[in-house]
Amino acid sequence: MTHHPSRRSFLTALAAGGASLARPRRAAAAPAEAPTVADVIEGVLSAIPGAPRRDTVDVVKAGDPSQRCAGVVTTFLATLDVLRKAKGLGANFVITHEPVFYNHKDETAWLAGDRVYEAKRRFIDEQGLVVWRAHDSWHARRPDPVLTGTLKALGWEGRGVAGADGVCEIPPTPVGALAASLKAKLGSHGVRFVGDPGMTCRRVGFSVGAAGGEAQIGSLRRTDVDVLVVGELHEWETSEYVRDSSAAGWPKAVVVLGHAASEEAGMRELAEWLRPRFPVLSVTHLPAGDAFTYV
Repeated sequence: MTHHPSRRSFLTALAAGGASLARPRRAAAAPAEAPTVADVIEGVLSAIPGAPRRDTVDVVKAGDPSQRCAGVVTTFLATLDVLRKAKGLGANFVITHEPVFYNHKDETAWLAGDRVYEAKRRFIDEQGLVVWRAHDSWHARRPDPVLTGTLKALGWEGRGVAGADGVCEIPPTPVGALAASLKAKLGSHGVRFVGDPGMTCRRVGFSVGAAGGEAQIGSLRRTDVDVLVVGELHEWETSEYVRDSSAAGWPKAVVVLGHAASEEAGMRELAEWLRPRFPVLSVTHLPAGDAFTYV
């Protein structure tokens, strides 16, 4: 039977895993019947077998989760702009998929005195916001709702290949046309690909986010995958494997969407999942957008 920690130990664990907690001024009062922020977090984790994991990045990054929740915002990345918009909506709880403070574990000692870090942290504290990361736990649901959200955005929900997790079957399509279609449907400005643009593909593998070269190349080694769609890659790993594979006579392709474009829809999926479970709360998805300008 899955063990769920008590409320006190649960809050203690949340606080211990994140950046040091200040006692900020609370946001505008939530209705008396509203759940606490911790209740909402527990509602997510209780639906995931084995959560919370012992070694996880999914902890409260800032704020006091014992306060009542005035509204929820989900996002791929809690940028300062997203945090300001959340406050403008009257929300005091932001669920982010990726780190808040520029490194995977949100370690902040190295940022002490940095004016950018201090400005962001000060805004969170002064506005009474709570920021929690939902990465390991949200990916752990089956099927993975991050991938499910992306496939839904593409209109590919029914294209999964039985017994081949993360592989979809599509009508024969040139790689160049596939990349253009993905760009249009996901609203990405920076889609690129490696491989012959005229190569026909039928089986498309998905590796959203940044799984790393070994995992991405492992997917490309499969005989039932023609092209792999990824969020981001190291430019000396997967892309070079594809180039060498094609030169050796085994043509493959990889399409790079951009990390945000590959996972933002998965956090919209979280907002949709939360609404019926916490009907008293306003739950909004705010896209973080692409940080890059393309020339």
